[in-house]
Amino acid sequence: MEPFEFVSPSSIDEAVKIMASNGNKARILAGGTDMLVQMRAGRRTAPLVVDIKGIPELTSFSYDASKGLTLGAAVPLYQIYQDKNLASVYPGLIDSASLIGGIQIQGRASIGGNLCNAAPSGDAIPAVIALGGICNIAGPNGTRDLPAEDFCTAPGQNALADGEMLVSITIPAPQANSGANYLRFIPRNEMDIAVAGVGSGVQLDASGQNFVSARIALASVGPTPIFAKEAGESLAGKAVSDDAIQAASELAMNAASPITDMRGTIRQRTHLVGVLTRRTLNSAIERARGG
Repeated sequence: MEPFEFVSPSSIDEAVKIMASNGNKARILAGGTDMLVQMRAGRRTAPLVVDIKGIPELTSFSYDASKGLTLGAAVPLYQIYQDKNLASVYPGLIDSASLIGGIQIQGRASIGGNLCNAAPSGDAIPAVIALGGICNIAGPNGTRDLPAEDFCTAPGQNALADGEMLVSITIPAPQANSGANYLRFIPRNEMDIAVAGVGSGVQLDASGQNFVSARIALASVGPTPIFAKEAGESLAGKAVSDDAIQAASELAMNAASPITDMRGTIRQRTHLVGVLTRRTLNSAIERARGG
């Protein structure tokens, strides 16, 4: 690993000034579970490492039943899934937060870091997209918001401009009769990269028999996590049925653009998208009905 300088700002303004004055030489350290590995392997250089764990807005979260969840970009995963209130309100988020890496990784890694790393296989990203998450960004020109589905722009690249940083992710409060689920397929039982992953969120009407809306997102089947918008929109206004779910799964398969690599083939990944879409939709429906 090449030598680097290290700074630890205590506020967002201080961090933004440091980032803006150092351009692409500065790299933010949240958990470091991806960045430090990449630096050690020579895949990423960081002459200046900016440790953001001393900034309160980035290391805390708040939930309001009307406003939803504001999740600091550096909140460790274990703090999310160990919070009983969040686990009850956002089980779809817990699905992903509880399976990223092992327990040691979860003590440092964050959902914000998963987004910023922008790996196509990032497990937290489809869940955040399915839940309608918004990325809250600060930079030298002020603040801006960006839908989570627009945040990852290419493998390992995100929408942050020079001097910008991800401060938090806002997830709307769940609507009545809503539910979400994330599932992935991996070749072994722990700490592996998904061959394919799907996050689905649904809202049903008061009867629980009809879809009001749905959002579906995919992992590991394209150069970025994929928002399968057409698949989700196809369910709106339809009765909950196997036929409707099957049709949505086929649209999700069409949205995927996988490659063949050591973990799986195009054919396998496309098939898995269909299977996981059906399973996550059925699980989200069960949760929406109170199950």
